Amino acid sequence: MKTKSAKKTARTVAARPATDNSAAPVIDLVPSFLRLKKILVPVEFSGFSLKALKYAARFAEPFGATLVLVHVVEPVRYPESVIIPPEMDEANRERLKLARASLAAFVKKQVPAGRAAEAITRLGHPFSKIGTVAKDFDVDLIVIATHGHTGLKHLFLGSTAERVVRLAPAPF
Repeated sequence: MKTKSAKKTARTVAARPATDNSAAPVIDLVPSFLRLKKILVPVEFSGFSLKALKYAARFAEPFGATLVLVHVVEPVRYPESVIIPPEMDEANRERLKLARASLAAFVKKQVPAGRAAEAITRLGHPFSKIGTVAKDFDVDLIVIATHGHTGLKHLFLGSTAERVVRLAPAPF
């Protein structure tokens, strides 16, 4: 068992750059078996998803991984027993078109220069479509933000992140 002073020494040695040609101990923070090629980042244009993108971009650096940003547009709601009028179809197409433009601008502004990125938009329920995109694009990791709602707000609003964690095929 390491003592308190041994832990402190180990941290100091690992953090201090070698000043001579002797071999300094190196701590490999990323296991050698972990090789990420694609990281999925669901985006809904809030500060929370921007923060998730920043984490994902930093995480992608050592691997040269591609960032796959996805924005899911919830369809215009209608009663289940009613046939979808053409106006609702048109409204959904227009919302999807606007989302594509917004996501393209977001990627251009927020993704670091030189980092490979793909922008994907889908129409549907976010938790379901995020999992589908993860599977379709064969992503290795999903970095998703949460608003952190608790209590009644969580009960009524639900948590997309929580549902994605339960249903998605990739680790978080």
